[in-house]
Amino acid sequence: MADYLWDNIFRKDAKEKELITRLKENFLFELLSNKELSFIEQIVHVRTYRANEVIFRQGEAGVGMYIIKKGNVDIYSAENIPGQENQNETKVTSLSEGDFFGEISLVEAGSRRTATAATSTETELIGFFRPDLIELLERNPNIGAKVVFRLAEVLGRRLAETTDKISLIKQELLRISEKKRRKKDVQQSNSDS
Repeated sequence: MADYLWDNIFRKDAKEKELITRLKENFLFELLSNKELSFIEQIVHVRTYRANEVIFRQGEAGVGMYIIKKGNVDIYSAENIPGQENQNETKVTSLSEGDFFGEISLVEAGSRRTATAATSTETELIGFFRPDLIELLERNPNIGAKVVFRLAEVLGRRLAETTDKISLIKQELLRISEKKRRKKDVQQSNSDS
């Protein structure tokens, strides 16, 4: 019985160190000291999901972000076609340990999820939610400011990546449109002859 009690204490301590290590590896928290990370550890939420379990669905209210502690998450997006209930979802990306997602809901009040997130394996997630961020800013503004500045940097990077992708798509669409126009001109020229 005594071995069980001691074993349990040591496992708990190892789990706490593992959580702080995972937080320290995340971009939002990597500049925080161990003392600051211990404060963050007290307000985040850890949950285990079964394989193929939906974390959230596209269109649902967003409440916060998730860091993958262990496992894998797939992100899906559906075309929103008015009046059509069963939307086809397209896999956008797969995420693994250390990746994070859903961060836009930390700063956008009343935000809606822009995609569906589902586990592909048994997965352990660290949840950091908007109320947690607000609590952090109220209880410890110095740590809160560090996290918010890092969050702003993440959102800025993601916006720049999205802008680059949209530019590439527009270029490809123009190229395809020009190719179709040339083909049509050749066909018109051949029919005139």
